Amino acid sequence: MRQAATGAVVFAALGLSTLGLSACSTPHLFGSKSNNVPNPASATSVSVNGYLWRATLDTLSFMPLASADPYGGVVITDWYVNPEKPDERFKCTVYILDSRLRADGLNVTVFKQTKDAAGNWVDAPAATQTETDIENAILTRARQLRLSNIKG
Repeated sequence: MRQAATGAVVFAALGLSTLGLSACSTPHLFGSKSNNVPNPASATSVSVNGYLWRATLDTLSFMPLASADPYGGVVITDWYVNPEKPDERFKCTVYILDSRLRADGLNVTVFKQTKDAAGNWVDAPAATQTETDIENAILTRARQLRLSNIKG
């Protein structure tokens, strides 16, 4: 309990010191002065590509969602069991790495488990083609979203 109270005091002190420092002028590199003041609203904006984000959620909508962090650009699904193959299940983690709509701004990891003879879930290697197919589906959907936004 004491640690929580101490943490709250430190957090409040940091917040107040930040407010006090915000009135100070910012140092200028190489003596250049700029009238550009950072927009406070931009500090809370999403730093990942919105089309990739939406396309990821759309593409993986058939899987249960475990976690989605739009600021960090991470989507984690829970285990999905295909009703046609109840002896295997899949889980995906998608990292959106860039604010631009680029193929290298996306990383998909697929985890697979199969049931053994005793009925326990055991890790199994997922085909790398599965990861590539999901990446391509997300990129295709992101392009569709971008084009529909431009046209309409």
